[in-house]
Amino acid sequence: MREEEYKKRKRKRLLIRAAAVLFAVCVIAAIGVWNFFTPFRTLLPAYSLETREEGEVRIHFLDVGQGDCAVIELPGGTALMIDAGDGSWENNNHILRYLKGLGSPALTLVATHADADHCGGFPAIFEAFTVEKVFLPAVPQESSVYHAFSEAAEEYPCETLTRYTLAAEGEAYAVCVSPYSQGETAENDSSAVLYFSYAGVNVLFGADISATREAQLLEEQKLSEEIGESLFDSGKYAVHLDETDILKVSHHGSASSSSAEWLGMLSPATAVVSCGAGNLYGHPSGDALSRLAAVGATVYRTDELGDIMITISKDGTYKTEYGYCL
Repeated sequence: MREEEYKKRKRKRLLIRAAAVLFAVCVIAAIGVWNFFTPFRTLLPAYSLETREEGEVRIHFLDVGQGDCAVIELPGGTALMIDAGDGSWENNNHILRYLKGLGSPALTLVATHADADHCGGFPAIFEAFTVEKVFLPAVPQESSVYHAFSEAAEEYPCETLTRYTLAAEGEAYAVCVSPYSQGETAENDSSAVLYFSYAGVNVLFGADISATREAQLLEEQKLSEEIGESLFDSGKYAVHLDETDILKVSHHGSASSSSAEWLGMLSPATAVVSCGAGNLYGHPSGDALSRLAAVGATVYRTDELGDIMITISKDGTYKTEYGYCL
């Protein structure tokens, strides 16, 4: 009698286990189907960020480790995204949650460089947000990371970044001042240098250029001063490199960039360095930091401060905040 009761209980336990396994399989299958139609990252919660005030432009330098990612919120509410980090799981999730927090209805994507630390995160952006246009780097790469980005970008209007390429909304505009053409071959020095201006505040994004390209741009600046006309202007959109207020420091603060002559001409009051904590390259270098200090620039680093936000008011003043998404 006890043996028969034992067998019944055993069969019951086996049935319960089988039902539990079947339920787990169904749940996993359902999640798989859901993720097939809805990418996982679209379910991530947004960061709680302050709402942008009317007439403000906000520039966000995101902490993506040893990579680059900046987002400019334009006056009309759309956003210009300059680079997207390396595409790692952690960085992609951080970027997507941040963009959700901003709530911009549409994005224009700008890849300044074909290196993975600049364009690796763009495929995840295509999956999760509305993209209006894509600006491609002048020199592509034969790499799986760049191929994934360029293949996804084919679904959208695209333009290659060379001098005078322009993105504008109202009084805010961005002009590409380098590279000169699509025929360049030096990958770092062909990365796109962007000049952004709003309400009299000028921001220069240095991409990954070295002192070699800085010297070439310096010569053009000197020539512009001699002839009394800027060689960098894009139609009615003026470019005044010597009136740079905010500098996104070239190549993560590499010693081979940010020459004394270049910084002396720009004379930025504020400098932002995007780099990873304890990175293998020693960025930012002590030499570059010393040169920035020599021109009186206040330096903000993502490896020390996390995400950095600069708010430009329509009266031409700006403020810098950081560390609110730690």
